[in-house]
Amino acid sequence: MNLQGLRAIYLFEMARTWRTLFQSVVSPVVTTTLYFIVFGAAIGSRITEINGVTFAAFIIPGLVMLSVLTESVSNASFGIHLPRFTGTIYELLSAPVSSLEVVLGYVGAAATKSIVLGIIILATARLFVDYDIAHPAAMACILVITAITFSLLGFIIGIWADNFEKLQFVPMLVITPLTFLGGTFYSIDMLPPVWRTLTLFNPVVYLISAFRWSFYGTSDVPVGISIAMIGLFLTVCIGILCWIFQTGYRLKN
Repeated sequence: MNLQGLRAIYLFEMARTWRTLFQSVVSPVVTTTLYFIVFGAAIGSRITEINGVTFAAFIIPGLVMLSVLTESVSNASFGIHLPRFTGTIYELLSAPVSSLEVVLGYVGAAATKSIVLGIIILATARLFVDYDIAHPAAMACILVITAITFSLLGFIIGIWADNFEKLQFVPMLVITPLTFLGGTFYSIDMLPPVWRTLTLFNPVVYLISAFRWSFYGTSDVPVGISIAMIGLFLTVCIGILCWIFQTGYRLKN
């Protein structure tokens, strides 16, 4: 493996974070803080507890997942789409780096940025509400796997999109609504039976449920099923990427 090439791609993408610090870090943290203030104060005064957890604490895992999912997809998709847009993708394809090293560089940088953002948001949440993490090791693992999985999805979207409008379509009109409808601010057990059944077709439900379990030991979906769904989604993304590099889809034409 060309570790020097992998390191160069990774550091180049990480350096872009400092050039877009407001967009990459400050903006998501401020947005999440507003969620804490609005939902925690306004709705939290009316809803005291959900599954034995105060409402303000209950929404923390969902808000962290909301930021991690959207930022993972956005960072990875923009990272690979920009070389395609400027034409420098051909220099990358002709460089002595394999497709695996390219993916590891871009996806690793996007996942790293999302994980750091998630940690910052957790620290920010501590300013507004006290919370405990029942399973810290599981929480860290779920956070890392989720960031990697959705960074892979973002990488796929960055290759698929042929303009910046399509690049923003999935994060804004697919990922964000699915996250809001996936139990970010509520337990799906509060829904009527029909809507609860329909909600189970939302893959984000399993991410938020597993992440919330790592905090409070309770979840809307059995943890084993949630972990299996996360693994399935990760496998599907890896399979699609393998097909893209084998066929050269939107890379060589």
